[in-house]
Amino acid sequence: MTDLDQPDDEGTNAQGGATQLGFAHAAVKVKTFPQVPGVYLMKDDAQRVIYVGKAKNLRSRAGSYFLKTAAEDPRTSSWIGEIADIEFVECDTEVDALLMESRLIKDIQPKHNKDLKDDKTFPYLMITTREEFPRVEVTREPRDKGVKLYGPFPSAGSLRGAIQVLQRIFKFRTCTLDISESDERWKWFRPCLLASINQCTAPCNFRISKEDYRRDIRRLQTFLEGGKKRLLKEMQDEMMAASKSLDFERAAVLRDEIKMLEKLEDRGELDTHVQPEVFYVDPQKGVAGLRKVLGLSKLPRVIEGMDIAHLGGGETVASLVQFIDGLPFKPGYRRFRIQDVDGIDDFRSLYEVVSRRFRRLSDEGDSFPDILLIDGGKGQLNAAMAAFRDQEITPPTVISLAKRDEEIFRPGESEPIRLSKTAYALRLLQYVRDESHRFAQHYHHLLRSKSTFDR
Repeated sequence: MTDLDQPDDEGTNAQGGATQLGFAHAAVKVKTFPQVPGVYLMKDDAQRVIYVGKAKNLRSRAGSYFLKTAAEDPRTSSWIGEIADIEFVECDTEVDALLMESRLIKDIQPKHNKDLKDDKTFPYLMITTREEFPRVEVTREPRDKGVKLYGPFPSAGSLRGAIQVLQRIFKFRTCTLDISESDERWKWFRPCLLASINQCTAPCNFRISKEDYRRDIRRLQTFLEGGKKRLLKEMQDEMMAASKSLDFERAAVLRDEIKMLEKLEDRGELDTHVQPEVFYVDPQKGVAGLRKVLGLSKLPRVIEGMDIAHLGGGETVASLVQFIDGLPFKPGYRRFRIQDVDGIDDFRSLYEVVSRRFRRLSDEGDSFPDILLIDGGKGQLNAAMAAFRDQEITPPTVISLAKRDEEIFRPGESEPIRLSKTAYALRLLQYVRDESHRFAQHYHHLLRSKSTFDR
């Protein structure tokens, strides 16, 4: 019988400080975990998350912390005695588990996940955006222009393993060649081994058009940004369209890619649940830009962003993030479980959460934010304004940001504001919008605790 099967007093005391009852409770609980990929969260006796880890097999990996060897390992012996409870989040694949682990650590910052609190020396997945044929690479020195960044990740080796898996599906290039479609000399370039084993579409030999290659990169980004289900639906629709137009070769390629996505398996130890994009935003210039763009009489110090998310079982939640002077203020973050809307209805859900949020602020005499940013277009903005109207509450400055064309909508204005993609004001709004989206989409484990949500 292992120590996991028998969490005795000796083991508990050796791990220094947690109550015997709490540690024993967690040791028994972990035996019920499924044997699937996922993320586990260690909690102390105050229900604070103190450590987050990912696993290929949740029961086995999380259970290892309750063996005597963990009490003797210098990496864990000093803190596992604090464990009083443990929870898990199931993931489809180990790649998904890696990505989720990184997001959770970055947002929660558990005190015993020391590594990722300083992002400077940890690896990122970087996609170049200004090249004709974007490339994917792992870097510890991410650029702030001309790239899309995901990360940081706990391990460069794990990240490279994940890239190998994703490359089998999306067939992107990882080389440093400066390929130009206008330079015909590339027609005679000899592709590397990755093309021979069907893990790269060989843009270096013009075996794929710039448009088709960029389509594959956009699909990769959709996957990395948590849109696996949406991506599968789009690919299935495209496969059916190709089949109807008798383009059976294209339909067969899509069929194989869909199968690989549905059965995505990882190699080695992967820490792969995609990270939110890393933003390089100048907060002061962003705030000053918003004042000018929106015609405000003073600098907007407090910005709040709202988003709606639909989780497993059709459950709808809303997130609210708060930025002060252009920077995230985590104590101001809130989640709301939607109570009065049946089914999926973003407009009614936004109406409900705006009503609840600002009715409470108004009744309690609390100050409103200077700007309320809604994720969406005119419809979402109108739903928010209807809530203020029906509650008979004077709203703050309310705007919405539509992701497709990054247009800013204002109440009563038929034409949106269109800013340069490099404008500081737009980059700050994107930061707020994407942070609210990330906060809504993740941490499914928190749904189990009703106290997490505002009522």
